[in-house]
Amino acid sequence: MQKKQIVYEPNMRAKLGFTRTIILMIKNIIEYRELIYQLFKRDFLMSYKKSFLGLSWILIAPIFGIISWVFMNSTGILAPGDVGIPYPAYVLLGSSLYGLFMGFFTSASATLNAGTGFILQVNFPHDILLFKQAMQQFVSFLISFILTIFVLMLFGVFPSFMLLILPILVLPLFFLGAAIGLLSSIISVVAVDIQKGIEFLMGLVMFVTPVIYSNNISNPSLQLIIKYNPLTYLISGVRDALIYGSIPNIEIFMYASLGSFLFFLLALRLFFLSEHKIIEKML
Repeated sequence: MQKKQIVYEPNMRAKLGFTRTIILMIKNIIEYRELIYQLFKRDFLMSYKKSFLGLSWILIAPIFGIISWVFMNSTGILAPGDVGIPYPAYVLLGSSLYGLFMGFFTSASATLNAGTGFILQVNFPHDILLFKQAMQQFVSFLISFILTIFVLMLFGVFPSFMLLILPILVLPLFFLGAAIGLLSSIISVVAVDIQKGIEFLMGLVMFVTPVIYSNNISNPSLQLIIKYNPLTYLISGVRDALIYGSIPNIEIFMYASLGSFLFFLLALRLFFLSEHKIIEKML
């Protein structure tokens, strides 16, 4: 059997062009799907192996997360406005979706670090690590989402038929979170402090996104930020789709989704071109 011959040239990746880069990455995902699955299975189970409660933490963590918000709402410290459904169900659903977005961001920013051992020893397309990381986050989200559905029904809120297309609805969150994460990993090669600044700002994004409060907030400055924040439509759109079966601002949701997708393609291209420089810093 003749072995596959690979020829490397200077600036080979830059010569591929944008379209061919995307096609190559899609081919890599298909060709290395078994490796993606094996890495996913290993890392997913390993992350809970040295824990007394194991996978139960996926269900327990969201419960602890909403207790503080429910407490502040009950004491009057937090004024979320009219959210339309019982507040615990509202904040759990919103925080779950925001947590998925942040998970995609964190996974993308640590894509190469997550596979350091393999990268330095085995020759394989490293872009598949991004999708392994994304798969790990999404499966964790789906498991915890079982609790979310239970809480919704406990408070008399039954998910709409659009629950069946949830993976499609959250795709824009993956595109936006992964795009920012990939750019963060690239920037870390040049300046670690800038990357830390990005991570700090990402932690603040939740408070300018209607996750724990209603879209119709009274503060004019915050209302302006919410209006031009794409996550407002990507998170609220999915939440409304699951609760009411429709997306109120469907046109803006579609524009935000398209913008997130194009942003992701651009970030993926930049990551593809600068990957070798990032790996050099890891040696």
